[in-house]
Amino acid sequence: MTEASRFTENALSDWMKGEGPDSDIVISSRIRIARNIQAYPFPMLATNQQSKEVLEQVAQVAHNEELGTISRFSMLPLSELNELERRVLVEKHLISPALANESRNGAVILSDNESVSIMVNEEDHLRIQCLCPGFQIKEAWDLANQIDDIFETHLNYAFDEKRGYMTSCPTNVGTGIRASVMIHLPALVLTQQINRILSAITQVGLAVRGLYGEGSEALGNLFQISNQITLGQSEEEIIDNLYSVVRQIIEHERAARQKLIYETRAKILDRVSRSYGVLSYAAIMDSKEAAQRLSDVRLGIDLGFIKNVSPHVLNELLVMTQPGFLQQTAGEKLTPEERDIRRAQLIREKIAETG
Repeated sequence: MTEASRFTENALSDWMKGEGPDSDIVISSRIRIARNIQAYPFPMLATNQQSKEVLEQVAQVAHNEELGTISRFSMLPLSELNELERRVLVEKHLISPALANESRNGAVILSDNESVSIMVNEEDHLRIQCLCPGFQIKEAWDLANQIDDIFETHLNYAFDEKRGYMTSCPTNVGTGIRASVMIHLPALVLTQQINRILSAITQVGLAVRGLYGEGSEALGNLFQISNQITLGQSEEEIIDNLYSVVRQIIEHERAARQKLIYETRAKILDRVSRSYGVLSYAAIMDSKEAAQRLSDVRLGIDLGFIKNVSPHVLNELLVMTQPGFLQQTAGEKLTPEERDIRRAQLIREKIAETG
């Protein structure tokens, strides 16, 4: 087994197997911190030699015993990963599409349980990412802050007394922090309240994106909600603002689920049962339909209509049914039709295992 295959052969990261607070609605909580090293140009302007020196400095900290007190870490240079391995890491949210497409001295440092991902020479010299299951945004911040402190002890960060941490993108200047939650909102979609909710979210300085961040579609009723403002607020204020808004969204989703049960119980039962049946027996399925059917079944589990399927299986299938992972497990590139056939097969097998 290669070092990379330890992180690409399994769809479900170890941290996702835990039960976090409000995990019936919040899939995961994430903190991402952008940092740059003083005296080096941002990655997009750096020479090959400069980005190589940045990588060497970061690698020294990655192998430092202080970081080892948090977890065992592995560094994967992007130049040593093939196209499918990169794509799988994107599908698991361990690296960004931007890093996957960058081969010049890019790397990712991963903790054994994959809850920590540190991207090197992406848009910034460092992107420290911490993930927790369920609604644990404050816990994710505590971990990210701890890791950031270790790196700041050994690296001379680019910092301005007035502007804060200097970053490649002006929208990250200041704290350099992006706090986000991945949230499943099927009831708000079905009761046609989602547009009103999302509009209110954007008015309080938060952004709403799809499953894979900026520019991606909200497949399977999954939305990524994050802060837009990094300058002029402290890290704690950013976290507290996101926390309070997401707490309200959770309550709205719970109320919408109760509304579905009381007012349209038979229709919802029929919807989730049909999707369960299609997932159990379909011979071909594209990624968009798979995401929607999985969302229906997850709602059925959370409402108590479906008893024999674990939400963990659905989390796993969200990654397993993505194009990169399908081809990685097949050991070859697949045509779109071949992917649709293999996707349906994998889903049938997983459903059968838990049935």
